[in-house]
Amino acid sequence: MNFSFNSFDGAQSQHTALQFVVQIRNLNYYYGQGELRTQVLYNINFELTPGQIVIMTGPSGSGKTTLLSLIGALRSADEGSLKILGQELVGLSKPKMVQVRRNIGFIFQAHNLFESLTASQNVEMAVELLGNWRKKRKLALEILSQLGLEHRANYKPKALSGGQKQRVAIARALVNEPLLILADEPTAALDKKSSHEVIMLMRKLAKEHGRTILIVTHDSGIIDVADRIINLVDGRLESEAMVKSYGQ
Repeated sequence: MNFSFNSFDGAQSQHTALQFVVQIRNLNYYYGQGELRTQVLYNINFELTPGQIVIMTGPSGSGKTTLLSLIGALRSADEGSLKILGQELVGLSKPKMVQVRRNIGFIFQAHNLFESLTASQNVEMAVELLGNWRKKRKLALEILSQLGLEHRANYKPKALSGGQKQRVAIARALVNEPLLILADEPTAALDKKSSHEVIMLMRKLAKEHGRTILIVTHDSGIIDVADRIINLVDGRLESEAMVKSYGQ
């Protein structure tokens, strides 16, 4: 796959100028209120730096998706400190949380594509959220082309393979030039070949374009792509390890 992110290089200097893209200190999180209040994350501490690929592992129900949603400014943190791109999220207002999310790309296991829209239209919706109406079609076609999907731009999801759907989801996540990419089980629904393509694409983004990527996964086949692996068990960060990057 010939992949070139020329149009995305403008955000590069802002990204690499940050010491930490994500900085978490003594983070706690609870579900429910009153007697039903239950703690699900305990004293979480870690950082992500520009250009890193970090994989988060752990048993089901350990709090991985909850932590990912907090980092993505989709939930409000309760206690501690959670800084994303230098912005403290704890205590942040909802309108400002929306602003933070505009610099984050989300890739989900289930694609979450609109079945009634074409691949291009699904990507264009992300552009519309930032009010860039005039260029939405152009930007969508550019990123789909860079992902090898120019011949599928006008196809609806039902006419796409699993790998193609995932690449459309990736295109939607990247079209607004995110500095941080969060992926929740991005390869779970893919065959081995499609999984490899998606992960190699993520690695190229991190290593050649300085994007920071956090992947939640149970897929042991993609572990080698990571710079670091963090293991979350019962809401606690049990271990963290640096690993040799794929192909090095």
